Amino acid sequence: MQVLKVEGAYPQDFMRVFHDITNLFFEDTKLAKKDLVPDLVVQFNHHTTADFTVIADGTLQMDGQIYKSQFQQAYETEGTERERRIRVKRALSHVLLDMLEQKTGIIQQWGILTGIRPTKLYHKFRKAGLTDQQIHDKLKNEFSLADEKIDMLKSIVKTQLKTIPDLDTIGNEVSIYIGIPFCPTKCAYCTFPAYAIQSNRKQGRVATFLDGLHIEIQEMGKWLKKHDMKITSIYWGGGTPTSIEADEMDALYQTMFDSFPHSETIREITVEAGRPDTITPEKLAILKKWGIDRISVNPQSYTDETLKAIGRHHTVQETIDKFWMAREAGMNNINMDLIIGLPNEGTEEFEHSLSESEKMMPESLTVHTLSFKRASEMTHNKEKYKVADRQTAEKMMFRAHEWTAEHGYKPYYLYRQKNILGNLENVGYSLPGEESIYNIAIMEEVQTIIGLGCGASTKLVNAETGKISQYHNPKEPVQYIMSFEDAIHKKIEALDELYGFEK
Repeated sequence: MQVLKVEGAYPQDFMRVFHDITNLFFEDTKLAKKDLVPDLVVQFNHHTTADFTVIADGTLQMDGQIYKSQFQQAYETEGTERERRIRVKRALSHVLLDMLEQKTGIIQQWGILTGIRPTKLYHKFRKAGLTDQQIHDKLKNEFSLADEKIDMLKSIVKTQLKTIPDLDTIGNEVSIYIGIPFCPTKCAYCTFPAYAIQSNRKQGRVATFLDGLHIEIQEMGKWLKKHDMKITSIYWGGGTPTSIEADEMDALYQTMFDSFPHSETIREITVEAGRPDTITPEKLAILKKWGIDRISVNPQSYTDETLKAIGRHHTVQETIDKFWMAREAGMNNINMDLIIGLPNEGTEEFEHSLSESEKMMPESLTVHTLSFKRASEMTHNKEKYKVADRQTAEKMMFRAHEWTAEHGYKPYYLYRQKNILGNLENVGYSLPGEESIYNIAIMEEVQTIIGLGCGASTKLVNAETGKISQYHNPKEPVQYIMSFEDAIHKKIEALDELYGFEK
């Protein structure tokens, strides 16, 4: 742990950025308090000239050494008070980043960006009328992004606009997320709503949860029909939606199609079948019955020892067998996930996972980088899990970029997370024409996504202003069962307010 002290008084949002940037270099950084002795002491100076140039400099003291940096950025106008504030924060971020790079020798290819959706920034500049070259220069000069990261963003945006030509106006529709909070077991890195299904079934919670979910789908369907809303995509997530029985899935899909309007214009329906140990011929037949052929079959790793270490109670062979079972059952758009940096895995194990993927060639391959999420078992017990170092993680991610390009895949969405290994990224690759519409919509935050079920988040996007607010359903099945009716009313109130509908 490293303790950071910033001399002087700065607003909370400034301090949060300073903390996030320092965290890119040192694990578990804390801001100095009276009872903590600082390891890093930072001091800044800044001013703005008459011609609107922001100039900042700073010093960093650490391990008996002093590091210095200066940054300046010219602007064409004075800017609003908010814009001037952002300019100063950005300049100080550059100074801090440069000093930490001097100290550690680590170059951050994402520059000063600590947000999770860098493609949103590219879209923002695109919609403002900037050319690709102007956007490239802006990201490089004002945010310190590496050329290869900017090129990736450009490629992703190009693919997204080809997949959803009306991406800029899709806000007049909505998408739906439906969360099933059960799994066979919970993975060590997971913080999603995922509760052991067998124990919950014995206590009657599965059946009671499903009863509530049917009602929530029906009530939301009434609201959608009342206002003649079109649905772009529907995503069944969790947990693992295929943890429940085939007849329970069938009943839910019946309710979905009975309740939601304009089913003929829904562009995509996805069902996560991420845990291979939940896939059966009967469940695949139900998916086929309802015309759903986009699913996930997620290996995460093709090393049995790794699967045991992270709490996935299935074998590599079961993943392979269930993939081919799904393919033979008519699943024509299968996604598979791999995770970089799982315990005891390095470049050799990751190369093996890529070789196994090559035998199946799923329509899309999502490459995640391990993230130490605060509530996960892995984060709480880090000493149990030996994970790859930064350089090894970078090599694996580079190999993922290389391998996907060699096999005809293109990146189509990207997001980042706090405490992600090596300050890398998660990238969704697909074969041309097989991109997930839902993944693009949720990552770019271009439309409202209504969340139903346990742990589901409703993301309310104002298409005119871009303002985003959220409403969260309870994460635990017991809480959901007790409060889903109240959640329905509050969600509809929030939607009515967003769209200006009279109650």
